[in-house]
Parts: sequence; structure tokens; C-alpha cells
Amino acid sequence: MFEDIKKEISGAKKETTNNVMELTAAIEGLKLLKFPCEVKLYSDSSYLVNGFKQKWIENWMKNDWRTSNKEPVKNKELWQELYQYSQIHQIQFIKVKGHSDNIYNNRCDELARKAIKELMK
Repeated sequence: MFEDIKKEISGAKKETTNNVMELTAAIEGLKLLKFPCEVKLYSDSSYLVNGFKQKWIENWMKNDWRTSNKEPVKNKELWQELYQYSQIHQIQFIKVKGHSDNIYNNRCDELARKAIKELMK
């Protein structure tokens, strides 16, 4: 939400993972911003939030996109795209508890279920 402007987007994809969709949701939201912004990005995904807050992404880049176990980073292209947006926008990643009483997280879950239902038609 910006001032009193509210825009909701949603989507679904067949044969994917929660992690892919969490990263994709963040990317698609950031794509809508028309100029560099201060962003509070709320997510119930530890995978997404920790990737930045615990500096996993910085370590992966230093290690040629390999994990601490020397395995290739999963979803590398999505992480790279998200990193590009993090260089444009000042993003504060905030972890919220999933399936709790966070009004925005509940709304995201509702939009996701609706998008999945539409995809399955």
C-alpha cells in the first residue's frame, strides 16, 4: 500500500514449489514499483526472509552460488532477480507467522487459494 493506493496481484503455477512461489510473489510485487522505494516486505516464508536477513544470499554469491554444503543454490535465477531489486529498493524483510492473525498475510493466502482454484479450472 502506498498512501491510500492499494493494489493486489496474485498468480499460480502448475508443478512448482512453495519456495518458488514465495520468491516469485516478492519479485512480482517489486516489479510494480515505478521508482526506488523504501519497502517493508512481509512474508511468512523463512526461506525468503532469511535469504536476506541472515545474509545467505551474500554468502551464496561469494561462493559462486553454492551453499555451505557446496551444493548449487536452488532457485538461483529467482534469487538473482530478487537481489537486483534489492539493489534498487531499500527493502526491509519482515517475517510474519503463517496462518496467524496478520490481516495482510491472511489476504495473501486468500488470493493464492483463489489463483490456484482458477488455474485448476
